[in-house]
Amino acid sequence: MSKLSRRRFIFTAGATAAGTFLVHGCTSSSNNSGGNSAESTPSATPVANLSPEETPEVTSAKLGFIALTDSAPLIIALEKGLFAKYGMTEVEVLKQASWPVTRDNIELGSQGGGIDGAHILSPMPYLMTLGKITKQPVPMYILARLNTNGQAISVSEDYLDLKVGLDSSKMKQVFAQAKASNKELNAAITFPGGTHDLWMRYWLAAGGINPEKDISVVPVPPPQMVANMKIGAMETFCVGEPWNAQLVNQEQGYTALVTGELWKNHPEKAFAMRADWVDKNPKAAKALLKAVLEAQQWCDKPENVQEMCEIVSQDKWFKVPAEDIIERSQGKITYGDGRTVDNPDIAMKFWKDNASYPYKSHDLWFLTENIRWGYLPANTDTKALVDKVNRSDIWKEAAKAIKVPDAQIPTSDSRGVETFFDGVKFDPENPKAYLDSLKIKKV
Repeated sequence: MSKLSRRRFIFTAGATAAGTFLVHGCTSSSNNSGGNSAESTPSATPVANLSPEETPEVTSAKLGFIALTDSAPLIIALEKGLFAKYGMTEVEVLKQASWPVTRDNIELGSQGGGIDGAHILSPMPYLMTLGKITKQPVPMYILARLNTNGQAISVSEDYLDLKVGLDSSKMKQVFAQAKASNKELNAAITFPGGTHDLWMRYWLAAGGINPEKDISVVPVPPPQMVANMKIGAMETFCVGEPWNAQLVNQEQGYTALVTGELWKNHPEKAFAMRADWVDKNPKAAKALLKAVLEAQQWCDKPENVQEMCEIVSQDKWFKVPAEDIIERSQGKITYGDGRTVDNPDIAMKFWKDNASYPYKSHDLWFLTENIRWGYLPANTDTKALVDKVNRSDIWKEAAKAIKVPDAQIPTSDSRGVETFFDGVKFDPENPKAYLDSLKIKKV
């Protein structure tokens, strides 16, 4: 298909809710979330001998997920009977068609036909708590980080000769020529203000490309990325796996970078729940979290990666070939432009290197970047907001309850100064200095 079709996007049923940042569209219940659900059932894992203090107030919860590898801990917690082990015997894990659908179903809550919590982009609970992307403020708690690393930025096969990698400036002239000819070019992300949006914007801006002026940054549901690249609807996209690997396997484009190269061990998805549900059911929330933490530990063991990929690839979960998941989960990256690398350190991590701990310093970076691009006002009290939403205290309680060694429980909510691929540093003690140092920004 010719370049004239670049403004036309494919969306399957349920995915059109991708929408824009401030226009919400119709809400959707978990029953029409565009996928399957599964309910926990008795398994080989015995129910723990729970004390009265540990026995959950309720045994059911509805949790959402998007078909991305970093949702694996929720799926494994269900499949391996870990929710049931901690007394949560009626948990449902429900596939969501897009991040806007996830948002809408959390806003509804399970009492309204939606969900109680989800595998979610880390900035979204903050935007929901403030009411920036919901009809009204929906207070949320982040209970754990689900993973670090494991995303990628892919580019169209049209740019194969340019060998675009960490340096996005190689695309600048192409974008400028298109703009001069009144051609609209698109960079696709999964949700405005979300992690993939921030990785894409950071990468473009580091190469001197202004994502506010030089190209249109548009939201597309993760499962629709490859199909839209095939028809030439986008130049580049940022998403989690398995969609980048699938693009390479289908020879429709190549990987410019994996995000562990952009920012080593960067935070990514979160396990978050409605604050009112957690406040009403604190023991049940901790039971869910204990199961998720145990699942994260299981997922991170090299001997379990093959089985994990075979489980999540099933039709009831991702409905993709396991071979589109396995290699990148092991750190074996075939970029599609002749480059290959075998480096587990830049692969997705679920537990290693404190991947599960929800560092408040990381959430502070997410909020600072949302200010950078105009999604949040510059006067936002980011520290107070992080203290309200990020429940690292509950994480520590759950970790101690399942006997996580003290050496694996961080003693600080800050991971310290972070350094990006271009040498820029973020000091969580001085976010304003970081923001001031950036040349390309909306504010």
